[in-house]
Amino acid sequence: MAKFNFNLRDVTAEGETPINLIIRWHNNRLVYSTGVTINPIFWVNDKTKGNKYQRAKETTKFPKYPEINQRLVDIHATSKDMFRKFVNDHKREPNIDELREVLNKELKQVVAQKLNLIKYYERFISECKLKTNEHTDRLYSKNTIKNYRNTLNHLLAYSKYKNKSFDFHNIDLDFYYDFLDYLTKVKGFSENYKGKIIRVLKTVLNDATERGVNTNLSFRSKKFKAANKEAFNIALVESEIDEIYNLDLSSNRRLDTVRDLFIIGCCTGLRFSDLSKIKTENIRNGRLYDKNEKTSIGVVIPMNERVKAIIKKYNNTFPTAISNQKTNSYLKEICELTKSLKKTEKITTIKGGQKITTTKMRCELVTTHTARRSFATNCYLKEIPALVIMAITGHKTETSFMKYIKITPDDNAKILEMYLEKNELLQAV
Repeated sequence: MAKFNFNLRDVTAEGETPINLIIRWHNNRLVYSTGVTINPIFWVNDKTKGNKYQRAKETTKFPKYPEINQRLVDIHATSKDMFRKFVNDHKREPNIDELREVLNKELKQVVAQKLNLIKYYERFISECKLKTNEHTDRLYSKNTIKNYRNTLNHLLAYSKYKNKSFDFHNIDLDFYYDFLDYLTKVKGFSENYKGKIIRVLKTVLNDATERGVNTNLSFRSKKFKAANKEAFNIALVESEIDEIYNLDLSSNRRLDTVRDLFIIGCCTGLRFSDLSKIKTENIRNGRLYDKNEKTSIGVVIPMNERVKAIIKKYNNTFPTAISNQKTNSYLKEICELTKSLKKTEKITTIKGGQKITTTKMRCELVTTHTARRSFATNCYLKEIPALVIMAITGHKTETSFMKYIKITPDDNAKILEMYLEKNELLQAV
């Protein structure tokens, strides 16, 4: 029975050294160069590592490990198949020269082979479960990995629909337009969701390009773009927040707790993910000291009287958060108890390539994120400088910050009137 292993040509090399395939059968031993090289510091040579023995280390310090390990797996499988085939065809085992000749023919393509798009995508997702996000210096969140997986599933579904396999060389503008057409007409996705799919796909393609796995740069064309239509959402005005705050929910602890946490969000601009983890030790000298989970940016937020009153209500601690999904459901119940949020809003969206207009009451549109938008918008209307608000919300650019500001034409008129009044007063002086 033949045994197949991999060894380094020089385990003491300071740079890259070739990886050899070692085949042993009876008294024969064939050393075959795989054509793959690696620095010994990234090679696993510990027999206790099980199936990861004699493989490239799975580490972010060596991003090429997925494609190298896959090539070694392919070489191992092909060489075993060729040995077995020779025995079946010749009714005997090969000698060293015969086996080398067979491998020279069969392994030539395998050695040169790189990961295809789907295999690379799978390994990209596997890596994200282990490495940190270079933008946040934190582990990738479950939602981010879920988005990567969803996009891969859409790509596989599209491949099945077209009865065609797609690899790096297929990803061009023709693919882009046809894929979007499929996502629009067959799946009926919104413009923003299609944009998210394209952005994720481009992230994977960029990663493969930087590692030298992909050489097709069609996806970097300006036409290969991810749509990003601003979604319809609302911000609550001060009077609406007042009404929610003044609701008597003492007989319903479930709604009472959710309302109080929402009010803290309206007064601090914190994301729900941060609100749900905030603790008493975050309070110092009447301020909240926190580090945004999404951006890892430290923020300092002054607490107004409402926040102080809520904390006092809960014995100098914060209301306990439940899941985001349940909180959103309970928020709609709460807002239905108000009068001011029974007003209707016309919502225009594009879905499946069609323009759709619907009407909803404002109470139906309130979510946990409405608190953050309301904070940013109301601060802006009070003429607090954008940079000061951004320092609290954690926005890095004014462009991303302005997407949170929900100002009506009447609001714009009021702001302009205030500026005109100030200007007239200055001229009078």
